[in-house]
Amino acid sequence: MAENFHKPTQFSGSKFESFQGGEDPAMISRVAHETAHALLARVRSDPDPDIVERLVAYTDENGVDAVAELWSRASPRSLPGALWRIYLVRLLIRQDPEGTAFLYQRGTEVTVAIDPVIAGAAVPTGTAEIIVLADQILRGIFTGDFAVALDRAAAFCRVISVGCTSAADDLETTEPLRSTELTTRALRFSTTAQEFGSCARLWRSDSLD
Repeated sequence: MAENFHKPTQFSGSKFESFQGGEDPAMISRVAHETAHALLARVRSDPDPDIVERLVAYTDENGVDAVAELWSRASPRSLPGALWRIYLVRLLIRQDPEGTAFLYQRGTEVTVAIDPVIAGAAVPTGTAEIIVLADQILRGIFTGDFAVALDRAAAFCRVISVGCTSAADDLETTEPLRSTELTTRALRFSTTAQEFGSCARLWRSDSLD
């Protein structure tokens, strides 16, 4: 990754999945797939703990720009697309752990699915617990069962989506603009959950390129 990205970039929820960059789609695609496969193969073949931790914390120290430049325009149902979304979800959590923890906790209270169990956050889920969950999911990409890590990410996104919808309903009358924003966020996380789920299935069938 480029060495000139030193400061973390604030990446707001409104920019989720909208990073733009590059001009040659063929070159972007080739570089995205080559770097994603090379990185994952290298780390998973010899998961040195120091290297793994540096990768987990990469965007904390260097910002999201370099990661986005490599992978943000890849298909969401591809290896680079999955890696990009894992990093982006972690970054969004760390930028607003209190708000994310609130939405996640709300989601666990109203969902009828087993997604909170799959996601695996400690209960009750506060700011510290949601940050730990984000790191665990990303770390699992490099050291654990890749498909399980994607399943956990998908479950997390579904819980957040449910939490956003519930919070939006509460604010529909008193704060309609905020309610609309939360509804939009719910849809965004629901879509991302579907993409993570698709990637997990592709990985299990050795078809995630």
